[in-house]
Amino acid sequence: MIEAVLSDFGGVLTTPLIESFAGLQGESGITLEAVGMAMARVTQRDGRHPLYELETGRMTERDFLDRLGQELGAELHGFGARYFANLHANEELIAYYRDLRERGLRLALLTNNVREWEPLWRPKLPVDELFELVVDSAFVGLRKPDREIYDLTLERLALPAAACVFVDDLDVNVAAAREVGMVGVHFRDTGQAIAQIEAALSQRSLS
Repeated sequence: MIEAVLSDFGGVLTTPLIESFAGLQGESGITLEAVGMAMARVTQRDGRHPLYELETGRMTERDFLDRLGQELGAELHGFGARYFANLHANEELIAYYRDLRERGLRLALLTNNVREWEPLWRPKLPVDELFELVVDSAFVGLRKPDREIYDLTLERLALPAAACVFVDDLDVNVAAAREVGMVGVHFRDTGQAIAQIEAALSQRSLS
């Protein structure tokens, strides 16, 4: 029987991340493709992917932006504030999660994030109202889709994987959750995600 829903943050509980990057591109003229190429060059030079290092707390935001800025020939400080200014709450899904709580489901947030960005993203959501557990990659030193972060979340919930639905907008993260044994929902839009969560709740309650 499904007892908990585990949710991603960006792109699920918010507007699509690509919209935030589009807003930044309009302000700075730096394309997402250029950022990706810059990160690839940093990875090749340093032997470590800068985004993965940032999201696991092994690299500071300042160091990350300095390295990318050098590659791009641009000043990137203040990126976080500009990025989150273009990211908005998915109110429909938040309301649905409230309903799930009222129906007795447990909720957890499992996010790849940045330590320095916590004061920027938390105020956008009723985090403490909705979620009994927050597992943030930057504070636990693990990130999706690595199995260890799913195992850690299950351990903290004291639940088996089969009792959990996992919702994420990246298919690779959903596939990893399925490998652990969770029911995976690949978020493409709110209506589709809600329908698939409801289907999982119905199927598991009948089995």
